[in-house]
Order: sequence, then C-alpha cells, then structure tokens
Amino acid sequence: MFDNLTNKFEGIFTSLKKAPSLDEKQVDEGLREIRLALLEADVSIDVAKDFIEKVKPKALGKEIIRSTSPGQMVVKIVYDELVSLLGDKNVEINLNAVPPVSVMLVGLQGSGKTTTTSKLAKFLEKNKKKKIMMVSLDVYRPAAQEQLKLLGEQNNINTLPIIEGQLPSDICRRALSAASLNGSEVILFDTAGRTQIDLQMMNEIKQIEDIIKPSETILVADSLTGQVAANVAKEFKNTVNLSGIILTRSDGDGRGGAALSMKYVADVPIKFLGVGEKVENLEVFYPDRIANRILGMGDIVTLVEKASENVDEEKLKKTEERLKKGQFTLEDYLSQLKQMKKMGGIEGLMSFLPGVSKIKSQMDQAGVDEKIITQNEAVILSMTKKERENPKLIDGSRKKRIANGSGTDIATINKLLKQFKMMSEMMKKMSKGNTQGLADKGIPPELFNQMK
Repeated sequence: MFDNLTNKFEGIFTSLKKAPSLDEKQVDEGLREIRLALLEADVSIDVAKDFIEKVKPKALGKEIIRSTSPGQMVVKIVYDELVSLLGDKNVEINLNAVPPVSVMLVGLQGSGKTTTTSKLAKFLEKNKKKKIMMVSLDVYRPAAQEQLKLLGEQNNINTLPIIEGQLPSDICRRALSAASLNGSEVILFDTAGRTQIDLQMMNEIKQIEDIIKPSETILVADSLTGQVAANVAKEFKNTVNLSGIILTRSDGDGRGGAALSMKYVADVPIKFLGVGEKVENLEVFYPDRIANRILGMGDIVTLVEKASENVDEEKLKKTEERLKKGQFTLEDYLSQLKQMKKMGGIEGLMSFLPGVSKIKSQMDQAGVDEKIITQNEAVILSMTKKERENPKLIDGSRKKRIANGSGTDIATINKLLKQFKMMSEMMKKMSKGNTQGLADKGIPPELFNQMK
C-alpha cells in the first residue's frame, strides 16, 4: 500500500543513519525530503506541514545531539509521529449496545460500500461471533439491493428480504422489527451513495440515523482517490455522527496518502482496510503496524496472524508427522504453494517483511515474480498421484506430458524438480535433527533449534 513512500523513506533514513552526527542543515534537508515524499504520496499539504512542524523541534533536540546514533533517533521520532498521525492505537468497532445493534455504512457511489458490508458482516461473524443481518437502503442504483442479496447468499449471511417500492425509512423500520424476531445481534445498513455529496443525500442519511440510532456510522472511502477521500471524510464528519472509516482498494494504492490524511482531516479512526476482492479481504487497522510498514520495518505480527488464519491444522499435523519420518512430497509442496496464495502470494507476503524495497529489487533482478507460484502449482497438478509421491518416476516422456498439461516446457519441469529435491534434502536433515550444513543454505542451526 505504501510502496512509493516506503522507498523514499528508506533512502532518506539510509543517508541519515550513515552520518556520525547530525547538524541543523542535515536535519532540515532530511525533513524537506520527507515533506516532499509525503506530498508525492498524495498527503494533503496541511497534514504534511503539520507533521514536519511536530518532528522538527524533536529532531533538533538535545537528545539527538547527545545520541550515539542520531540517525536512528530521527527514525524513532518520525515513527512516533506517524503512529500519532494514524491514530495512536487500534479502535475496535463499537457493538456495546442492546441488540440488535445498528451499524450504518455511508460513502460515495463506487467506493465499495456494498462489498464492504458483506466483508464486515463476515468479519463480525467470524471474529466477534455475532449473528448478522445485512440491509440494503439503496433504492436508487439499479440492482443494488439484489447485489447485497447475492453477496449474502454466496457467503451464507442473512439479508433482509427485498420489497419493491419501499422507501429507505420504511426499510429501516422493517429491518429493526425483523432483527428482533430472527435474533440478529447486529444489523449492517448499506446506504445509497451518490457520485458527489449533495443535500438530498445528506438529508436522507440524517433521517436514517434518527430512525436506527446507529452505534457506529462508518465512512467507506476509496483509498485510490487520495486527497479526495480525505475531503469526503471531512464533509461527512460535518453532517453526521461519523465514528470510523474503512479504506477500500488499499492493496492497489501505492501512495497511501488517503490513510495518512484521513485521521487528521476527519478526526475519526480508520478501523479497517479493504485489501482485496474476496469476502475475507478485510484487515483490522493498527496504526503502529502501518507506521512500521511505511518506514520499511515490516509487519511480522500481521504476517503471523495471516498465517495462523489460513493454515489447515489437520493438514499441518499430517505434514509434521511425515516430516518427522523424513518424508516430504510434491503434494506437501503443493499445499505450501496454495497456502502462500491464500496469504496474498509473493507480493502480499513481502509487504510485511522488513527492508521490503531491497527484497523486491533483488527479486526483480533474479526474475522472481508472482507467476512462479501459479506456474509451479499448474505443473504439480498436471502430475499423477504416484508422480507427486515419487518424483523419481518422472522420466523424459512423463516430463513432456506434464509440460503439455501445464502449458509450460521441460526446462520449467526440471527447474521445479531441482527446487523440490533441494527442499526435500533440507527437510530430511531437519527431521533427523541434523542441522549441520543448514548454515550453508542460509539457515543458522541455532535458529532451527529455537524453532524446534
């Protein structure tokens, strides 16, 4: 999400860290570059200006002059201010009210409200163990109500039945009554959007707010619109009791300006990030973790959480048992590839690793890209069960068949088999507790001992 900003910050901090001491001129130059980086990331001018004004006196303070590592101290100051700018801490969605609890989603047309409504419903069902009902109040956009109904059916989420010709206010009252009868604990109201903010839109939202008395009114905003999204947040804040923000399409936003401006402009917390099209692609927003990503420090905590969410415990146990016996098959390798895809593929995983820009650069030079996962998966799926269990069976004629079946060539098959052989040998050494030689492959024996 913050690729461009991370690259710039890493370059700025690299030069600052190299300096044995920092004078005012060097700090000013570094801060000027940070300000430019923020503006290029589509952060609003007021936000960038205020950010630098808060960082500068601290960066020129006595603690920096006395520090044995002034560059590191500047990074720490910038990090702390970034966390403050993004909201200090995660603010959970407020469901502390007598059920059914109403949550209203607002925003412009095309911001992704309807899709986000289904994502939020799935999140609350899975993580908060709540019974959800989704309600569409969009009687203007063609097939908007049908879209929410379809998303509900696809993801097994309850939706309020559609009655043609009802006004949004009547739908609200019917929803509250229906929720009391069917035992829904949370009602998510998907309101109508417009191509731009207008008086009619705002009056309708106020009327809905008076009827349902929501515990949360959440703005759904498209992060790709940058400063526009921040201005929209300000308008909604001035009109309704806005309590939070969900940023959509953040996975496609290389700048991140909207995320950095939103909290400052609207003075409400960002609660979630939409990071993909699937219903499970909704991430809780943690300011400190986002600040780490922006500064190129990675986000290992979120990476571990994503891994634990996507892992199949039963398959993992079976794999562990086979590994203890020194067995590692292409079927196991296929499972790993599928898990990696669930976690967002190579690009998705790398965004959580420290020094991401350097890693990406090295991967680009080595010609490693997202296609490798899909390609290797296609190759293994083109093999028979016996071939996956015993790759030694794969001779020249079998390689031709597998290459034709996977749409690749024999060179690709040979490369995969070579990679698998190296992994298999390493797994056997690890299963026997023989860590000798693992260092040659870049894995320190002491690290493996800790993992055991």
